Amino acid sequence: MAFHDVRFPTNLSFGSVGGPERRTEVVTLSNGFEERNTPWEHSRRRYDAGAGLRSTDDVSILIAFFEARRGKLHAFRWKDWSDHKSCLPSRTISTDDQEIGRGDGIETVFQLIKTYSSGSYSYARPIRKPVEGSVRIAIANDPKVETVEYTVDHSTGIITFETPPDIGAQITAGYEFDVPVRFDTDSLLTTFGTYQAGDVPDVPVAEVRF
Repeated sequence: MAFHDVRFPTNLSFGSVGGPERRTEVVTLSNGFEERNTPWEHSRRRYDAGAGLRSTDDVSILIAFFEARRGKLHAFRWKDWSDHKSCLPSRTISTDDQEIGRGDGIETVFQLIKTYSSGSYSYARPIRKPVEGSVRIAIANDPKVETVEYTVDHSTGIITFETPPDIGAQITAGYEFDVPVRFDTDSLLTTFGTYQAGDVPDVPVAEVRF
């Protein structure tokens, strides 16, 4: 298995259905109370690519992409149209979208993250597949220059600075990102109901971890 650094056609992923999945274990006690726990630190995304197909050409493109990935074997990039930016989908990326760390005067390596907040609770999601050319970084509100003051590893989401950020300096980032996924089936069942109208009713796609 390998990761193919290629994105699933965005015109096909647009209109797909899916989103985050959690795994929660619930035990109901004899007194009616519950104990809940999760073995997963991070959620996992699942999608159905079949919902985005609109024509026989779309079906042909999907089959070619599926065959090139050898079904489940090789992972690839997926654009989640509902969640693909460091900011809200309707807004423009800015260097102050997400805090990714604080300087300590020593560390030069930081992971891109996206924080989801509701009330006083939050969840920090590691971003492993930023879109090339989209990452914007600032230290203490001072924008930095990529390849001069920092580099981006687009296969891991790791930011590396040329010099360590000062102690206590806020490090922020803005970016677009993809989800690393694979097909969750080794077969495609296509059907054609009318001329120039194709349908693949079930094309499951599942996020993979790195």
